[in-house]
Amino acid sequence: MDSQPMAGPLTNAAVYLVFTVAPGGAETARELLRDLDGLRRAVGFRSASGRLSCVAGVGSLAWDRLYGAPRPALLHPFQELRGPRHTAPSTPGDLLFHIRAERPDLCFELARQIHRRLGPHATVVDEVQGFRYFDRRDLLGFVDGTENPEGADAVAAATVGDEDPLFAGGGYAVAQKYLHDLDAWNALSVEEQERAVGRTKLDDIELADKPADSHVALNVIEDENGAELEVVRDGMPFGTAANGTNGLYYLAYARDPRILERMLRNMFLGDGTAPHDRILDFSTAVTGGLFFVPPVAFLESEEPAPGP
Repeated sequence: MDSQPMAGPLTNAAVYLVFTVAPGGAETARELLRDLDGLRRAVGFRSASGRLSCVAGVGSLAWDRLYGAPRPALLHPFQELRGPRHTAPSTPGDLLFHIRAERPDLCFELARQIHRRLGPHATVVDEVQGFRYFDRRDLLGFVDGTENPEGADAVAAATVGDEDPLFAGGGYAVAQKYLHDLDAWNALSVEEQERAVGRTKLDDIELADKPADSHVALNVIEDENGAELEVVRDGMPFGTAANGTNGLYYLAYARDPRILERMLRNMFLGDGTAPHDRILDFSTAVTGGLFFVPPVAFLESEEPAPGP
């Protein structure tokens, strides 16, 4: 089956939308998902160079209401991770829309149309407008997404295969919003920041002697044969200059959500050699959701709706 553009190229702008579906709103949500690509084409037609795309995901609690059985094999609610010092919360979310483009006006217009179509049948619980910050850096000053796979490797990392044949071509997404304490972060020396991240700040080179609690060290996941298990990250910074609400919207795709969950467990609960990811001392997770990204043909199917 054709996949949604989970492994698409990084862009200059993005909007991340998370909704909960109201009682009685399942059919409206299904109709929107069925028509989503046509809606994207109608908006994106205004700028062929704008590269407008949209990925839609469905949360575990909404799946039965929207589609019933069968379910994607590994879809389940996002599990809260509560460590001694830091928590990854689980927050409401039935529908995820990840809108990307080279122009923020295209992202805005598609988001507006999605809001209009859902109307009173869904409630937005999070809406974040992301932007490209200099040379793809987070507001912490480090390049984000350096280790992303590319091309066919990215597609393979994000896309379900024969292990779940009914949903082959789909994928899983984890979405979290992090708020940064930039004053505390910027009070560190560059060397201290680099040891927290595990990469050099200017050149974006991985440290040979990175600490066990560095972000890079805790996010390398290997299989039983020592091969690295890859995911596709497509988060973006966001913020306002006036009130200092700044952060990173983290979004990552994987063919197996357990890879993403293991990364988060390492970050928040440690891995035996480190108590937690040092970055979390300066960046607080305030949302968390797990979604399945269905194949395009599944979304556009005219199959009857599930029963009540």
